[in-house]
Amino acid sequence: MISITINSKKIQVNEGVSLLEAASVAGFEIPVMCNNGELEHFTSCMVCIVKDVSTGAYIPACSAKAVDMIDIITEDEELSEARKTAIELLLSEHVGDCEAPCRVACPAFMDIPLMNRLIAQGKFAEALKVVKNDIALPGVLGRICPAPCEGACKRKPIDQAVSICLLKRFAFDEAEILPEKEADLVTDKKAAIIGSGPAGLSAAYYLQLKGIQTSIFDSNEQAGGALRYSLSDEALEKEVLDKEIEIIKGVGVKFFQNQLITADTFKKFRNDFDAVVIATGDFSESMAGWGLENNGKQILVNKTNYLTNLEKVFAIGNANRSMRLAIRSAAQGKEVATAIEQMFQGQPVNGELRRFNSTIGKLLPEEYSEYLKEASSLERQHPEGVLMNGFSAEEARKEASRCMHCDCRKPDQCLLRNLAERYKASKKRFAFTARKPLKKVKEHSLIVYEPGKCIKCGICVRLTEKYKEEFGFTFIGRGFDVEIGVPFNEKMNIALQKTAEKVADSCPTGALAKLAEMPNGLNEKMI
Repeated sequence: MISITINSKKIQVNEGVSLLEAASVAGFEIPVMCNNGELEHFTSCMVCIVKDVSTGAYIPACSAKAVDMIDIITEDEELSEARKTAIELLLSEHVGDCEAPCRVACPAFMDIPLMNRLIAQGKFAEALKVVKNDIALPGVLGRICPAPCEGACKRKPIDQAVSICLLKRFAFDEAEILPEKEADLVTDKKAAIIGSGPAGLSAAYYLQLKGIQTSIFDSNEQAGGALRYSLSDEALEKEVLDKEIEIIKGVGVKFFQNQLITADTFKKFRNDFDAVVIATGDFSESMAGWGLENNGKQILVNKTNYLTNLEKVFAIGNANRSMRLAIRSAAQGKEVATAIEQMFQGQPVNGELRRFNSTIGKLLPEEYSEYLKEASSLERQHPEGVLMNGFSAEEARKEASRCMHCDCRKPDQCLLRNLAERYKASKKRFAFTARKPLKKVKEHSLIVYEPGKCIKCGICVRLTEKYKEEFGFTFIGRGFDVEIGVPFNEKMNIALQKTAEKVADSCPTGALAKLAEMPNGLNEKMI
């Protein structure tokens, strides 16, 4: 045994272990991307560097051995900056979207690609669950949303965008909706929502699902706000709105209609409830005496968490910003529910986390065929008869199959993304004038390979060698042009007879991924 010091902590370790292993024994986590427990070190990513206290030198922890009396630091400002630089160098040639552009463009950040895949498979109930994770009113918004997501669809310049909004509507209309059971309460704290438009309904739904008893107070005879009183029946059938409101009531939200909300009522709400959400629509003169900071048109809020100047009071929807899109108001309802949950749990009230997102921008015309490998060649489907009828099941499945799977198959497991987020890395710091061409290699029944996402860590090369694949993977080329590929121009299905799933599971990014990989853990064969 030898004695070493890590972050001022003296420990005893076996001679010959790596500093990475020694740090783990001591309870310190060192970030690493190119390391694999089955294999010898490769020292390529340089994210695992630590600092030798005596010399100030940076040492790769995965390959450097622990020696007697060495004293190292695993985290400080200089190490963080060096790791950030290493990550940014990897990001500079990364060709891939962490999230599909349609999802990024959706104000509710709904997992559109997953919905599409489930509809294409005929799993309509599962598709609706995916929608309702982020959108409380899919039937309503499937009819009135102007679909900013479709404007961002990568299929749009090829022929036409996927008809996302109609697919969302279809998921609601077609799925056999079972009554949602009343949510179990997890706290004795209560929330009040003033207003029952898209923002208020959405906030109430997600708060109740989080186990927080929520009550809606509204001045109108029926709930729905502008959705009921400002839209014609041609734009939105009121039975659809009624159905969605009944679902919200079903999870336990309490509704109080014909409520005149005065300054005194508002004061009482602040005393009786642990959180108050103003979702009244446009700011009005009658609210001037409520003590809320405003600019005469909207209530002023913290844009991160929607808190007003008053303690425990939030404002969403048109109350804080002129909204032309109901989906934006509904999205704020979901976001404020997260902020209130954080407040009740004593956490920093930071609202919903928006993760690091690598983007590749527009596809080049010569890259269209690469993305179409994941999609049907059908033209955009149009409902039989009139648009108000919506899609039939057959039309919906055909339309959903046009989705090109722009999203990454490993959005949560990708170490490059996770570490870029951790170290606040920028993809643009070392940006080249032109990115590398995008490729998708679909030559195997189990996995897909996207070379543009590869960090050349060599894990797949070494695994195929260890398990004695006849061809396996190898490094092709030299210097900056090196790529991972199959030797002798062989196909991937020939190269990976034994290790396809193992190399996909071991890949630290989304470069190698199972065709059945689904972001939320649903592990089904995709179209």
